[in-house]
Amino acid sequence: MKNIISKLFSIMLVSLALYSCSMDDTETVLNPTATTELSASESELVLLKENEGRDALSLNWTKPDYGYNATPEYIVYFDVAGNNFQNAVKREVGDTLEYSLLTEQLNTILQTLEVEPETKTTLDVKVEGIIGTFEIAAVSNTNAIDVTGYANILDLSSDWGLVGSATVNGWDGPDMPFYKTSDPDIFAAYVTLMDGEIKIRQDNSWDVNYGDTGADGTLEPGGDNIIVTAGTYKVTFNYGTLTYSIEPYTWGLVGSATTNGWDGPDMPLSYDPTSDQWRAIVSLAEGEMKFRRNNDWNFNYGDTGDDGSLDDGGDNILVEAGNYLVTLNLNDLTYSLEPIEKLWGLVGDATPNGWDGPDTVMNLNYAEEGVWYLNNVTLTNGAMKFRANNDWGINYGDDGADGTLEDGGANIAITAGNYDIVLNLSDTSNPTYSITKN
Repeated sequence: MKNIISKLFSIMLVSLALYSCSMDDTETVLNPTATTELSASESELVLLKENEGRDALSLNWTKPDYGYNATPEYIVYFDVAGNNFQNAVKREVGDTLEYSLLTEQLNTILQTLEVEPETKTTLDVKVEGIIGTFEIAAVSNTNAIDVTGYANILDLSSDWGLVGSATVNGWDGPDMPFYKTSDPDIFAAYVTLMDGEIKIRQDNSWDVNYGDTGADGTLEPGGDNIIVTAGTYKVTFNYGTLTYSIEPYTWGLVGSATTNGWDGPDMPLSYDPTSDQWRAIVSLAEGEMKFRRNNDWNFNYGDTGDDGSLDDGGDNILVEAGNYLVTLNLNDLTYSLEPIEKLWGLVGDATPNGWDGPDTVMNLNYAEEGVWYLNNVTLTNGAMKFRANNDWGINYGDDGADGTLEDGGANIAITAGNYDIVLNLSDTSNPTYSITKN
């Protein structure tokens, strides 16, 4: 009798298991007709620079019926109407059913799509739900939104430049650029020069060039070469009066939060002509900092009141440890410290510090979101990869040597030389890079 009960109990368990498997199989069959309904908070938008930091557009979509309790990842696509999303900008938004964009984020998408500022353009927007890595589980309707963007990038370029043995490209150029200022006759260049000579010329050509015969600060057409010593300078050129000046000029960060503490040398900021501001990507420790000019206390800025406005000789600025985009705006005496999650660099035996690092840190392209670059970097025979935050947790190589990057992909072979390198992460689902030998 016990044997019979035992056998019956075993049969029941097997049947239950088979039923359970059958139910699981049924529950995990993806509904091939799953859809989601996308709606937008606006159908027409005029973006204004003064509204940066404010929400511009909110997108919401319904939860699809996948046929089972799935948790997909959603991707929002933006493209100019009529392109059928062939060149779409993609934004991965996780498993949420909504996505909001700030004014500057939507304007950046327009710029990435090469839409002219101040031009009304219809954007097509759609959402896809992705199960696993590749399977598209649901696709929304396409929502059309009319958007007018603004010019977020200043064009301060001029046709004047510095040429000479003291410049980075020597007497053959291309020349180190002068930028426009608020005075149409006055141009400024922020340059690091070597011991040598310079002249001012137009359009990278010797047709119009100025030197200084007599070394008296006045310029003459075809005049004598101007002798300079190594240093970092602001060179001011007044075309109206044909005069010029050269003065030592740097801006940097100093303090216990910086690499070299309160004694310096300061962590340098670089001039950004696309915004007429001074900027740098830096790693700071917990502590305090100030801005100062020329590594000297005669001219320094702090923040009395912790309000984002700068005060001459003001209070130290408190900083938490992290990676930051630091911006100094000398036009309105404001500053910002924007945390950066990932600091990208080059690692490998072709790079200066080998596979152990620290990595050769790349620069952020302030005019293009998600683009990092290095110009004229010297590499040796060997290999390299891109990685974030000096750590192997996130690293990119190139499995097919095709310019497309894969997380953990193959090492990128390098032959010795000087290179311009671009890492393009604007489309997080399709990271790319380019390496150009100089």
